[in-house]
Amino acid sequence: MRITVTGATGLIGSRLVASLRTRGDEVTVLSRDPESAQERLPGALEAVRWDLLREPAPSAALAGRDAVVHLAGENVAQRWTASAKRAIRESRVTGTRHLVQGIASLEDSARPRALVSASAIGYYGAHDDEPIDEEAPAGADFLAQTCSAWEAEAVAAEQFGARVVRVRTGVVLNRDGGALGKMLTPFKLGVGGPVAGGRQYISWIHTDDLLGIVLAAIDSEQWRGPVNATAPQPQRNRDFSKALGRALHRPSLLPVPGAALRLLYGEMSEIVTTGARVLPVRALVLGYEFRHPQLDSALHAALGAG
Repeated sequence: MRITVTGATGLIGSRLVASLRTRGDEVTVLSRDPESAQERLPGALEAVRWDLLREPAPSAALAGRDAVVHLAGENVAQRWTASAKRAIRESRVTGTRHLVQGIASLEDSARPRALVSASAIGYYGAHDDEPIDEEAPAGADFLAQTCSAWEAEAVAAEQFGARVVRVRTGVVLNRDGGALGKMLTPFKLGVGGPVAGGRQYISWIHTDDLLGIVLAAIDSEQWRGPVNATAPQPQRNRDFSKALGRALHRPSLLPVPGAALRLLYGEMSEIVTTGARVLPVRALVLGYEFRHPQLDSALHAALGAG
């Protein structure tokens, strides 16, 4: 297959490119710095310059592709100043709009057959204990409204013949970055523990399964619409903390007050102090088999501990 990827040098994008190359796909990446992208990514691939905030995606990098995977976006895990919130929203909303404009500029016969666009379970906002599937509405907070607008731009590609899959990703278990990467230092030092009381749910997924879902979304015509990329068994924060402590052979009893996180991260701390019990109903209905459905074994695999 011929696949174009944005956000290809990120934590997930780089692994996706490697997976695509391993199975023999022809990969093109869109990047602000194509020379750097070619140096950082494995194997021979085409890298094309694109400033997602300033211009439509270059049509030559999209023409004749079987699918486009859109992962690019400003890092959410930072203090949400006014400028940071603007960058987070614009990189996703404006960037996706410009990508779809690139698709729209092509003749019908040259347009990509599928667009697999990243989103996040932040779409749902904070919830208590009720299970959430893909039919749940968007929340009202900043991240939820950003995800909703982001997805709306991706869905616009349907009018140009693309099958659109919106992958709403949970907390990714990867030791090299993301939420788990940030947790490792305090837990290794023995000062990790439940956050803000620990009752809120963490809807997590191992990197292998996130990649598996994205690849399935590329390959199968049955995959379309919103898909929750989360493991089948979300865990409360306190239980997740205990499991991480077990995986690292460290104590996990020191509570982290929500007020301390709010002081450190401001509004962004809501991602950690609140949660949602998100289930991968669509992926399971479509027959996806999780490689790491259990938290303990998923953490061991993510940490290289077993």
